[in-house]
Amino acid sequence: MDINQYGFLRVAASTPKVKVADCEYNIREIQSVIKEASDKSVQILCFPELCITGYTCGDLFFQRALQMKAIESLFDIAHFMTDYSSIIVIVGLPLFHKNGLYNVAAVINSEGIKGFVAKKNIPNSKEFYEKRWFLSGDKLNDFTVELAGQEIPISSASPIFTTPFGNFAIEICEDLWMPIPPSCTSSVLGADVIFNLSASNDIVGKNNYRRNLILQQSARCVAGYVYASSGVGESSTDVVFSGADFIAENGVLLKESERFSFDNQLIISDIDLNILHHDRMVNTNYLNSKELIDEIYCHISPVSFNEIYRSFNPHPFIPTEKKADENLNEVFSIQTHGLAKRLIHTGIQKVTIGISGGLDSTLALLVTIKTFDILGLSRGNIYGITMPGFGTTDRTYNNAIELMKSAGVTIKEIPIVNAVSQHFKDIDHDINNHDITYENGQARERTQILMDYANKINGLVIGTGNLSELALGWATYNGDHMSMYGVNTSVPKTLVKSLVRWIANTQMDEKSKIILDDILDTPYSPELLPANSDGDIEQRTEDKIGPYELHDFFLYRMLRYGDEPTRIYFIAKQAFNKLYSPEIILKWLTVFYKRFFSQQFKRSCMPDGPKVGSVNLSPRGDWRMPSDAAVTVWLDQLNKIKAN
Repeated sequence: MDINQYGFLRVAASTPKVKVADCEYNIREIQSVIKEASDKSVQILCFPELCITGYTCGDLFFQRALQMKAIESLFDIAHFMTDYSSIIVIVGLPLFHKNGLYNVAAVINSEGIKGFVAKKNIPNSKEFYEKRWFLSGDKLNDFTVELAGQEIPISSASPIFTTPFGNFAIEICEDLWMPIPPSCTSSVLGADVIFNLSASNDIVGKNNYRRNLILQQSARCVAGYVYASSGVGESSTDVVFSGADFIAENGVLLKESERFSFDNQLIISDIDLNILHHDRMVNTNYLNSKELIDEIYCHISPVSFNEIYRSFNPHPFIPTEKKADENLNEVFSIQTHGLAKRLIHTGIQKVTIGISGGLDSTLALLVTIKTFDILGLSRGNIYGITMPGFGTTDRTYNNAIELMKSAGVTIKEIPIVNAVSQHFKDIDHDINNHDITYENGQARERTQILMDYANKINGLVIGTGNLSELALGWATYNGDHMSMYGVNTSVPKTLVKSLVRWIANTQMDEKSKIILDDILDTPYSPELLPANSDGDIEQRTEDKIGPYELHDFFLYRMLRYGDEPTRIYFIAKQAFNKLYSPEIILKWLTVFYKRFFSQQFKRSCMPDGPKVGSVNLSPRGDWRMPSDAAVTVWLDQLNKIKAN
């Protein structure tokens, strides 16, 4: 497996065991970690600030013997690295240069020492008065340091280090805590990942603040952020260090170290450069200027990966358990207040809504009920219309009736069998031919009833279709495709289920909850074909178009990150490796692309509806696509996968 071809870069942060001022001991531990990281195919490895000497040397930093030993140890690491062509290492040390002592990061690969980055913002806090020992590197632009006959660039402006697989920049500890960290500039100038060599002590509550600071900076920079901090091996004269290491990506924490460990710590993750580039590309305020910046090329050889050091959420639309209450409440509130605004604006106080006993119409009804309660309107002004047809089962029919009764809405039952049968006679269609005409004729009859009844009561037709159906075109054009306001329009199928379950558990009485639980257990079906001999649902949507959890995953990766088919296939295999075989994933991914492209014409004239998340298909907002776009480029990629 070569994850580089899919846009990933393997990075690591380490807190090695150290003894203060014992450089030989320290580099042995550093070299041990380098070997371990290389064995795990790490491509860029970051160690803490001043790790070669230890951060807490105090006035020993002024001792020429320690300064010289630090440089000697740096070259020992560089010599050691000649056998490791697939990894770049970043270490910290004190460096004497032009009558001043600087706190620097050194970048090393198999070719040697590639450059130094000097700490710019020197702390003068009660715990750390670094200004006693170190100068700020803010005047070091365009300088070089001569060491052992080599001219090595040194700068505080954090040059961009370029590699065959991604670019990175460096800041050191206090730099991150400034109002405008150097990484803000570095990311705009092309750095994909920021490495921070730090020595951050621990006091009560500081770790949460530090973690949040790293997450926020990675999000602000739309970058990966790798943070390595000093550990308990430092002197405990006044403060204690915990070895707090973090790897973040655009506001998301990928990995965090075990704190207060006396062993070497190494955390590894794969940064997704593709999604960082995508988010920077779509943000047209994110300039990628090359102005006033040095670039240093660092070669690393490609490596093979036997595993990937990150997980992928197979259900990206569903909030985690920790955030479920907050996020699902927000979705529900956006839906209800969007509908409330539409009713207030139009002055309409009555609505019609088709109730099938399925999940989508159930959610739409729950949204409508909550909206009417917010506006102080009678629930009797909600006309729930159930329209049993050829495929309606007793289970869904009874659930529809009982749900409306428990909600206290006005119940209307208008069977469509006779009307549709007459329609088939009118257009000369054999009622025994259960083709697309047979199915769509029922869907359009139901929409006609909803529209005409809304006219009768001076009401608004509430749409029930969801985001997943819009993506796949799984709706009858000018049938269930159409309404006067679609409250579920940006809620994908997987989220519909989670949202209904949350509403059932948090906002409904026990009788209503029992009804909703049975609706949640009902298979997805449009119920347009007759039931089987046992009276159960014969037509199951997912048998026809594939699992919604797969399609929602494909949709999210395609729209949120702009992923290409081969990358979606690769990531889906990781996310669903215990649920679906690669062959099944490829089969339904092909169906997804074919349907997504061929069904755009339905989305081009879809009704208004509230946006609830980062992915939406409204032609007026998030997704502008011609109805005649060809799918050839995307299918060609999938065909190559099949061929291999």
